[in-house]
Amino acid sequence: MTEVAYLVDNYIAAWNARDPEERRALVGRTFSEDAVYTDPLMTGEGIDGIAAMIGAAQEQFPGHSFSLAEGPDAHHECVRFSWNLESGEGAVVARGLDVVLLDNGRMAIVSGFLEAA
Repeated sequence: MTEVAYLVDNYIAAWNARDPEERRALVGRTFSEDAVYTDPLMTGEGIDGIAAMIGAAQEQFPGHSFSLAEGPDAHHECVRFSWNLESGEGAVVARGLDVVLLDNGRMAIVSGFLEAA
């Protein structure tokens, strides 16, 4: 579980990284080269595509940050965890649940489910 917790910590850190180079490095440590991220609002493919997608989401929510709300919970190559999107004042504005399929210790497929706070 320590390796899974490390991946999820890097995942949350990537969503919070404002510097494009830092964000791309975090995505590179977390996702496989051909990873796919999908939620109801956006999709990203590969390390560069996912890093760019996260940057675009940050532009939509300036001053907001992500935090781990629950988990991770894992078995075999499957992981799930929930997160909060918080305003600069700390109010939760959105929640989500991500379900992940790992490949060789990295996130290969991430399916995100969103809910309003």
